[in-house]
Amino acid sequence: SELYENLPEAGDLEKPKLVFFFDEAHLLFNDAPTALLDKVEQVVRLIRSKGVGVYFVTQNPADVPDKILGQLGNRIQHALRAFSVRDQKAVRAAAETMRDNAALDEEAAITELGVGEALISLLDEKGRPAVVERAFIVPPRAQIGPLTATERQQIIANSLVAGHYEKTVDRESAYEMLKGRAEAKQAEAAAMASAQQSGGGGLLDGLMGGSNSRRQSTGEALVKSVARTIGSELGRRLVRGVLGSLLGGRR
Repeated sequence: SELYENLPEAGDLEKPKLVFFFDEAHLLFNDAPTALLDKVEQVVRLIRSKGVGVYFVTQNPADVPDKILGQLGNRIQHALRAFSVRDQKAVRAAAETMRDNAALDEEAAITELGVGEALISLLDEKGRPAVVERAFIVPPRAQIGPLTATERQQIIANSLVAGHYEKTVDRESAYEMLKGRAEAKQAEAAAMASAQQSGGGGLLDGLMGGSNSRRQSTGEALVKSVARTIGSELGRRLVRGVLGSLLGGRR
C-alpha cells in the first residue's frame, strides 16, 4: 500500500520496472481478514500503472481468492495431479480460468504435462488474454565448467552495462568523510586554544613593558591611562589643598 502511494505514475509500460513474486501464496490468503483481501485486490488492480508487476506462485489456483485471481492477466499453469475429488475440481477450475483454445483440451492437458511443460495464457499487445497454449519452458542457459578468457570478454562486451564499470573508481567512503570532519574539528579547536593562549600572554607582556606588538601597545595604553587617572587625582588634591590654605589664611 505504501509502495503504491509513493511510486510515481509510469503508464502502460512494455515491461514492469519492478516485479514481486509471492511464493506459497496460500500462506498469504489462508484465514486472511476481509479488509486485507480488499486491500490486496486494490493494490493488484492499480499498481500496474506504477510499473510494478505482481505474481502469486502456488500449486493450486484455488488458493488465490477469485476477486484477486480475476485481476491477474498472465497465467502459467504447470501440471496438476487429480487423485481426489477435490483435486479434480481444482483441475477443472484451473482450466476454466484460461481463455479456451478449440484445438486443446485444457483440463486433460493439465494432468498430462511433464517436467518443463506448462499451459500459458498471456496478455497480447492490446491487453487481451491470449488463447491458452501448451508450451515448453526454456531452461536457464548455463554450462558445466568455468568460462574461458575469450568467452568472458565476449559476454562482458555484449552486456547492457558494458563500458560503465571497467574503470576503477575509489570514491571517498562515509568513514573517510566522518574521519576528515573529526580531524578538522580537532584542528580548529587546537587553533582556538593556541590563539587564546597567545592573546593572554601578549596582554601580560604589554602590562610588563614587553615587546612592541599590537597587543603590547594596548597594554601600554592601559598603563598610561591608569597613570593619567592617578596623576589627575593627585593634581586635584594639591590644588584644593593650596587654595584651601590661601583662603583659610585670609580669613
